[in-house]
Amino acid sequence: MDIRKNEKQTFIVEIINHQKSTWQGQIYWVQGNKKILFRSVMEMLHLMDSVIVDGDESEADWTEEAEEMVDEK
Repeated sequence: MDIRKNEKQTFIVEIINHQKSTWQGQIYWVQGNKKILFRSVMEMLHLMDSVIVDGDESEADWTEEAEEMVDEK
């Protein structure tokens, strides 16, 4: 998904666990319609930063590991 650099993005973070002084969970990227697991706060921030600063998902694991979100009705 191509987005313009520095365009506002929305992320929903679900913290599933807290181990070794950091968080583990899922992050949902609303505009990209994808979700991905993260193992640390730093990894979560890297995922967000790759979308916001770089303007696309190519720098992160969004393209390889992310699942497409589907509307649950």
